Amino acid sequence: MIEIHQLKFSYPQSKFRLHILELVIQAAEKVAVIGPSGCGKTTLLNLISGILVPDQGTLTSYGMDLKALNDHQRRAYRISQIGFVFQEFELIDYLNVRENILLPYFINGALLLDAGVHERAQELAASMQVDQYFNSHIDQISQGERQRVAICRALLPQPQILLADEPTGNLDRVNKELIRDLLLEHATRTNATLIMVTHDDSLLDRFERTVDIERFHEVVETV
Repeated sequence: MIEIHQLKFSYPQSKFRLHILELVIQAAEKVAVIGPSGCGKTTLLNLISGILVPDQGTLTSYGMDLKALNDHQRRAYRISQIGFVFQEFELIDYLNVRENILLPYFINGALLLDAGVHERAQELAASMQVDQYFNSHIDQISQGERQRVAICRALLPQPQILLADEPTGNLDRVNKELIRDLLLEHATRTNATLIMVTHDDSLLDRFERTVDIERFHEVVETV
């Protein structure tokens, strides 16, 4: 469960303010976050992942007060609990599909790369229909296939929380719905909490709840 109470956050030298009196996301809930650009959708994901820290208030994730953790502890939390899917994929061009999926295990010493992980990577690739490209480089596959590879990478460590930041923004209609459905399916299968940012209202119908971030957004006018 993710619980946010009396949270305030702002960026230095900016009029942007995020003020969340209360927001609770249940364990294994599937939530879509909507709102205009610049209202704090990505900021909310970064706060939940511990990349950003609230100025005031509390943000508790599965019993952990993220504001009370130091940088090392928040990084350990991200490694062990968070899977992040980005709109721009964030894949490494000079690595092949298999290596991109396994990337969290190459860069995080806290994750043990063993035979079970290799088997799970293959199973994920098959479920996302990209296993035939396992040894292909990223520039040899389509945009939709790249996003599926990015989802495999996020799911591989079996995260408790799956955060998706507009993962369908650069895709056509068919692939948008496919990516949404794959995220929902895998979150259900692994009992993970899914929080997906989207600006596409046509994708909202399969989520359990929609949160409009605009109601938490404030702009401070300077004199």
